[in-house]
Amino acid sequence: METYANLGGDSNVKGFEIGVDFIRVQFKDSSIYKYTNQSAGEIHVNEMKRLAKAGQGLNSYIMLNCKKGYESKE
Repeated sequence: METYANLGGDSNVKGFEIGVDFIRVQFKDSSIYKYTNQSAGEIHVNEMKRLAKAGQGLNSYIMLNCKKGYESKE
């Protein structure tokens, strides 16, 4: 799991892992959600990957666009 940069300083995201067709996002409560092209849509997954790498905006994007689009929760 790669550490999320949190450039805005107020994100609930702690880390992420990027795969070919998915992103796993770890939140501060240690829960991990897996978003796949199939569950959330390829456009959303690609944008989440971009935001994760940029270190800003990922939590807000998930809450606005993909809150229930996860495939699994760990």
